[in-house]
Amino acid sequence: MKHSEGRFTGAGGRSIYYQCWEPQATPRAVLLLVHGAGEHSGRYRSLAQFFAGHNFAVAALDHNGHGYSEGVPGHVTKFEDYLHDLGVFHRQVVERFNGLPIVLIGHSMGGLIASLYLLRHQLEFVAAVLSGPAIKTDPEPGPLQMTLLRLLACITPRLRMLRLDAQGVSRDTTVVRDYVEDPLVFHGKMSARMLRELFAGMQAIQTGAAGITLPMLILHGGDDAMTAPEGSRFLYRHIGSSDKTLKIYPGLYHEIFNEPERAEVLADVLSWCETRLGKP
Repeated sequence: MKHSEGRFTGAGGRSIYYQCWEPQATPRAVLLLVHGAGEHSGRYRSLAQFFAGHNFAVAALDHNGHGYSEGVPGHVTKFEDYLHDLGVFHRQVVERFNGLPIVLIGHSMGGLIASLYLLRHQLEFVAAVLSGPAIKTDPEPGPLQMTLLRLLACITPRLRMLRLDAQGVSRDTTVVRDYVEDPLVFHGKMSARMLRELFAGMQAIQTGAAGITLPMLILHGGDDAMTAPEGSRFLYRHIGSSDKTLKIYPGLYHEIFNEPERAEVLADVLSWCETRLGKP
């Protein structure tokens, strides 16, 4: 497997880090991967190694404020910045892998970013895969809570409010330990502005889901306590795609690619993608 890395200028002039993994032979397709909140692209190396072994290239960026990219960890001024940076990187990937089909794959917050991006650019992809997408929360905030959050996001946008629970990442204790000890993972609280932007993004995709019409695979852990499986069910019911598949894995936690059943999950994604691409 070949590995390369680099940087580009993203929204607000921030330096954004990216990396690519490629098979030794010419790849048959590219997975454009969008990671979740607080983590970074490097946590998907094992996924990339699996797909490189099946002649796929994998390209991923670190969102602003994440991993090796510039920005404030746990904070974003506007969600649109994530979409802007994904757009810049997407254009670079298209140029680098000229003519190859591209599958967009997003996990957690990255699933939300990917979904919103598809509303504008879905014709540039052959398919999309979402893993535990952040479409709904359980419980969902009420009107009073949202009003308070919007107020805090305006008055004290960097007020730290919510920390992700590392124990909800995986049932594999090694994965949790590595996550906790990873210096590139943000373990602090997300800001009021970031939370407001996240919920605004969720509302936007819930409203606009019917606009997504390309082939879509939606996967979710049945015992995911970080993003609600109901969000994936909602997306499946409301997207306009005629070719759509929903699979809820009973008992699995949030990071289905890092659960003890990861081999089954990866095989499911590979099989689904190969069916849409046509076997070589």
